[in-house]
Amino acid sequence: MISWILITIFLGVIAVIIGVIVLFTLRKNQKEGIKREVDYRAFFIMGISFLPMGIIFTTVISPAFISFIAIGGCYMAIGLANRDKWEKK
Repeated sequence: MISWILITIFLGVIAVIIGVIVLFTLRKNQKEGIKREVDYRAFFIMGISFLPMGIIFTTVISPAFISFIAIGGCYMAIGLANRDKWEKK
């Protein structure tokens, strides 16, 4: 029982540390005036990756992996909705 509490506390501390690092990075970029655009094509590609992976993991391992299917569908929808903003190479 105590091991679960320690694991939860450890994961919480790690999450806070990552959040602080992200916050400082965003502030630094904002002060320097660096403005990055979202790569919507990458969202579409990640959606293509997550969707079949979720289907396979859900059928083979556990139904808990159905969230990968949802993430894949959302990423594909975001990418396709902003298809006009994809970079042409």
